[in-house]
Amino acid sequence: MILAIDTTHEVGSIALVSGGMVLEEVMLDGGDGYGHLLFEALEKLGVAMHDVNGFAAACGPGTFTGVRIGLTAVKGLGEALGKPVYGVSNLEALLSFGRTSLVVPFYDARRGDVYARLLDGCEVVKPLEQVKLLVTGDVEWVSFEAVDGMPVTLAPRLIAGEVGRIAEARWLTGERPDPAALDANYVRRTDAELSWREA
Repeated sequence: MILAIDTTHEVGSIALVSGGMVLEEVMLDGGDGYGHLLFEALEKLGVAMHDVNGFAAACGPGTFTGVRIGLTAVKGLGEALGKPVYGVSNLEALLSFGRTSLVVPFYDARRGDVYARLLDGCEVVKPLEQVKLLVTGDVEWVSFEAVDGMPVTLAPRLIAGEVGRIAEARWLTGERPDPAALDANYVRRTDAELSWREA
């Protein structure tokens, strides 16, 4: 069984996954941050931590604070319990909601950009029109929100279940990553880095 967390957006979630099935998925309202919600939500799930085979977190891209909260939580749980910890890209999770073999997941990155995963697996942050120029052929676009004048397959906002399913598949192959090795997938530099470069 995998316990998965997504705190990378305003609407987060926590889920339990076993045998490729999402046993339970609970929404987390991150409007005021996730720090005070996360462990309360874990308690409500009512699962014994020693019954969990591993932990997973959406590792970005997303809000910098949100990404760090989720990663810190699962790293702490993994290290304390001696269990593997998996980081899963939000875009990889979003990819799984596509219905065809050529899927380009994307979502709002603010500042006029989107985060997107290209067909070769490369993740970028660019204006949507520029992303379209990088993609050739008839592809399926998948996102959380509709875009005027563009066919988009809509994915659910709650992605912790899918993060858990991807992590469980890795667990079944024997992958046992060290919690200390888990890192964020920001794609874009932090505001502090951008401001420093502009200065």
